[in-house]
Amino acid sequence: MPPEKSAYALARYSRSPDSITQSLEWVRGHDSAKFLDSFYFQYGHASIADLGHTIFCFEGISELAAIEIEDEQLWDGQAKSSRYQDFSKGNIVTPPELLDTGGEAVYRAAAEKLLDTYLDIHRRLAEHLTEKHPRPEKMKAGAYKRTIAARAFDVSRYLLWLGISTNIGQVTSIRTLEKQMQRLGASDYGEVRDLAAEMHEACATPPGCPWYPEQDQEPLAPTLAKYAEPDLRSKASREKVAAWAQQNLNLEGDAELPEVDLIRPTDPLDETAATLLYAVTPHPFRIILDEVSGWSRARRREVLDVALEDRRRRDELLREFCSGYSYVFDIVCDIGAYRDLHRHRRCQQIRQKFTGRLGYDRPALVDEAGVGHLYDEALADAATARRKLAEQSAEATHYLLPFAARMRSLYKMDFAEAEYIARVRSGVKGHISYRTVAWKMRECIMEREPELGALVHATQPEVEDALTR
Repeated sequence: MPPEKSAYALARYSRSPDSITQSLEWVRGHDSAKFLDSFYFQYGHASIADLGHTIFCFEGISELAAIEIEDEQLWDGQAKSSRYQDFSKGNIVTPPELLDTGGEAVYRAAAEKLLDTYLDIHRRLAEHLTEKHPRPEKMKAGAYKRTIAARAFDVSRYLLWLGISTNIGQVTSIRTLEKQMQRLGASDYGEVRDLAAEMHEACATPPGCPWYPEQDQEPLAPTLAKYAEPDLRSKASREKVAAWAQQNLNLEGDAELPEVDLIRPTDPLDETAATLLYAVTPHPFRIILDEVSGWSRARRREVLDVALEDRRRRDELLREFCSGYSYVFDIVCDIGAYRDLHRHRRCQQIRQKFTGRLGYDRPALVDEAGVGHLYDEALADAATARRKLAEQSAEATHYLLPFAARMRSLYKMDFAEAEYIARVRSGVKGHISYRTVAWKMRECIMEREPELGALVHATQPEVEDALTR
């Protein structure tokens, strides 16, 4: 059934004595669009839209757009894996901000250099790993070859960048889809705004469905297509908080803090104000929280008031207002590792803007395999190109950030989720970068709460098995 009709049928089923078969027959003869227009969009019965689900596939989008698409807590999907697939078979996505400008050639030249080096390093790493880890007799040749290739991709993927193309398939409720379209429509990135417009068009037309005759297909979600406008109020709220921070937040240079820092806020007002400021500044959460906790309650409340200035009665609070979690991790890691950690949904995540100011990760294997000079040269050329592109568009420079670039993000969770991430992501099958983050999360818990930390059965990064996938 079309998702809007299934939502209508299940909503009626919950509000009548009829069987589901009778409710389905009822829906056949009644207008679901009129029902949703009244009860969902006008009366605010948003839970009705949880009852209809859609499948969307995004092909040939940038990795940057993929991160934006996936940034929904109630999201289910899969993205193309940079650990197991050769991304050189994809396309270079040029940000719309650079099309038909002098910056387009600069961007593409730097992107092609990254891609060439990615392939060259992958080939050399595969040769090095084959020599270092000969195939065991019990391991089939095909499985061995695939495993060696995957381990080589674990390193060469550091040279992929946010403008390389990827694919995503997602399954979401209509309710989540609406929020996603509203958020994407207000993005800073032209590509992402264009995707939101395409999603609108897809909702208003029949889906690509080979299982039923074309003449029997109905529009996917026509009512949603009418109402999911860009969420400009949330965008304006964050911009106002950023302007407030520019005028009022005076922090000296960042202190030397661990790459995985566990913070335990005790005052919800402090935490919320600090999180709002964290999202729009480049500073560590601990530094902001220490500063905010010394302010008067009136000044802390001022930050919240600025963020709430454009909010209407039925609008949800910004994600930054989610507070009260026992485990708040401020994590600095490379973009590649962030992409993997970003998939964890049982926590609140706040990402700071992409930037090259935190430097790059450098896997030990590039020097071991004798390709460190190629690695450094490609990253340096990309940085030079970004400086040139900054004159035309700050957003466009983000597309040239390699996965090796380090970034900062905040994760709020309960103990069960902290245990899950530390246990699952530290396993020997994982990428060394996020394995290290997961182990440090476990160490932070052990330091603060040894009894609970002892329950976290994580694997040290030093424990390796190169031929296990």
